[in-house]
Amino acid sequence: MTSVTQPRIFGTGLIALDLVVGVDPETPVRCWAGGTCGNVLSILAWLGWDAYPVARMGGDAASERVRADMARWGVHFDWTTCTPTTPTPIVVQEIRRGRDGRPRHRFSWSCPRCGEWLPPFRAITVSAVERIKPALASASVFFLDRLSRANLTLAAEASARGAVVVFEPSSRATDKLMAEGLALAHVVKYAEDRLAGFVGTMEESSAAVLEVRTLGERGLYYRHRFGRGISNWTHLKAVSAPRLADACGSGDWCTAGFIAKAAGHGQKGLRRAGARGVRAALRYGQALAAWNCCFEGARGGMYAVTRDAFETQIAGLQDGRLATIDEKPDGGRSTQVVTCPACSPKSERLVGRK
Repeated sequence: MTSVTQPRIFGTGLIALDLVVGVDPETPVRCWAGGTCGNVLSILAWLGWDAYPVARMGGDAASERVRADMARWGVHFDWTTCTPTTPTPIVVQEIRRGRDGRPRHRFSWSCPRCGEWLPPFRAITVSAVERIKPALASASVFFLDRLSRANLTLAAEASARGAVVVFEPSSRATDKLMAEGLALAHVVKYAEDRLAGFVGTMEESSAAVLEVRTLGERGLYYRHRFGRGISNWTHLKAVSAPRLADACGSGDWCTAGFIAKAAGHGQKGLRRAGARGVRAALRYGQALAAWNCCFEGARGGMYAVTRDAFETQIAGLQDGRLATIDEKPDGGRSTQVVTCPACSPKSERLVGRK
């Protein structure tokens, strides 16, 4: 049985199978668990947390691949088959070099072979909520990146039991759901390029104690509600990466790093951390984001570097000593085949190179 002394995170939202097509044509396509929620929970499991995704994974090949990958990092699957189950979403990430020589990535939700849409995200239903509620008593954090009635009900339950609710909206939901999400969340983090002009986080009626607006390679702005009233916006410059292979997933690493350092003891611990602790936690998250840029894929470094090496490299990034990244020879580059549900069963693969 897992020790209850480890911090626990429950999360619901986008958990997908990422098919990563790298810049090098000789590199096989990588199949990794992904999605914002999938990445944050997998990273925290790697960092020593008990991570519990809440999802509707079925028995399809993509679901099995996601489970196998997340199991490698110690993720728990108690609540991943909420009924009715559905196929796991599949996202194709292609990395190409821009005219300036810098790597760029784009996402596709359609099959490159037949052109049909790949399985989309589907939120859990309210029928699953009552079974999950009792487990939330041990949660330090509840994470969500998609809004639905069931997700918000679970977030409210976790909050009532002392967990920090971390909300990372990827797009604007309906006004009613978004207002409820903002009212519940203690930490709201969003990307400026996705949600320009985003407002409503620090209303008097909201639970938010921290709002984070990320700016990509320009760093981030944040403001908090420790002490008297709402603080002014503070800018934190990005941590410089030793090399740039792919920036995909760096925001997820920043989120996971912040949670790891500031939210392990729930709401009480977050408030004890205060302004100084939150700044240090965000800076740690930025170091993780910079480290992630050295590898292809949203979590490529987890397959290429040992935990001990990771800790050493992050320490070097934080004090400016790290100039290079050493990785394992294979870089986690195992090739795997996943077929598109819409393609003929005789189709060789969904994505690949001959």
